[in-house]
Amino acid sequence: MRVDHQIRAFEQILNSYDGSLPLHRFLPAYFKQHKQMGSSDRRWATRHIYSYFRLGKALPALSNEEHLSIADFLCHDTLSLIVEKNLPDLANDITLPLEEKLLRMKTKYPDFDLTQVYPFHAALSEEVDKQQFFASFFQQPDLFIRVAADDSAGIVAKLQSENIAVKTISNTALALPNGTKLETILAEGSYQVQDLSSQHTGEYFKPNKWDKWWDCCAASGGKTLLLHSFEPVIELLVTDLRESVLQNLDERFRLAGIKKYHKKELDLLQNNDQVLHHYQFDGIILDAPCTGSGTWGRTPEMLTFFDERKINQFATIQKGIAQNVVKYLKPGKPLIYITCSAFAAENEAVVKHLTDTLPLELEKMELIKGYENQADTMFVARLIKKS
Repeated sequence: MRVDHQIRAFEQILNSYDGSLPLHRFLPAYFKQHKQMGSSDRRWATRHIYSYFRLGKALPALSNEEHLSIADFLCHDTLSLIVEKNLPDLANDITLPLEEKLLRMKTKYPDFDLTQVYPFHAALSEEVDKQQFFASFFQQPDLFIRVAADDSAGIVAKLQSENIAVKTISNTALALPNGTKLETILAEGSYQVQDLSSQHTGEYFKPNKWDKWWDCCAASGGKTLLLHSFEPVIELLVTDLRESVLQNLDERFRLAGIKKYHKKELDLLQNNDQVLHHYQFDGIILDAPCTGSGTWGRTPEMLTFFDERKINQFATIQKGIAQNVVKYLKPGKPLIYITCSAFAAENEAVVKHLTDTLPLELEKMELIKGYENQADTMFVARLIKKS
């Protein structure tokens, strides 16, 4: 039977996966090794494995197959053979709103506890609406792009002409179904893939013309590109520990038409006075290394494989980097502290540490509740260096 074939394929992938690689990198390599799997097999296997991990640690006593059946029912509004086989009494409910499906699940499985989906709930920032946050893991977040306001209408029209469901969030932010292949539709450089919450952090930048700004953990440059969209006449320094991501940054900047910037490969946990002694900045963006716990809707395998000890390890790194970069900030100027974490230890607790131990005062901070918009949950704070 075809359903048995799908279950075997799912079990084989699950048994091969140890969490050391993100699923989105593991699966292409797995499929390359198992060329006998056709496109339909790969599509169903991908759906099943992602659905399985979206249930997190809930209902741990069940078999993998039953766990998958429940997860697939909650995550999708199109029926699968596995739900038909194992949950025939719920097959007609597949198109119900998620809230009602969760109630059906609680009735059928009284031990079902939504808090077990996200096993690290005690570490969450107080502002997180836990029930809404946990439920969000059963929905794939949207793909968001940032466009120039003047180009927005034309880009929307182009996407609609290709029968792509596009939602206009603002004059620069568009939401699309996850997995949309934009590179075959839109011109290079006409858009930036950037989560909605990440775009929102730009409201904290407030750059002025001729400012000198430093994006100190720049990665592939998304925050710098956002900064540049607000004020193109600024002097930029971008740094990161990893040479490979800085090469990616070069390409993104080229496509965006940014030609004048300084770039350095730096370890910000070390003393970099020899390199940076003559620098003084009007603004520093610290998009800090973090657990990424606000983005696990995109990487639900982390609900199973994340090691809780890493929360404090990242918090230590975040405090160390902030301490090492703030000395290059001019008095009265902002440090923009950003994480894609939902954990208090990386967010509010780090801000408190910075204001307690460094010449910084908090102007404003915010937990960006991406789960309300099918986006990532993030944190941003604007701290001003004391005179």
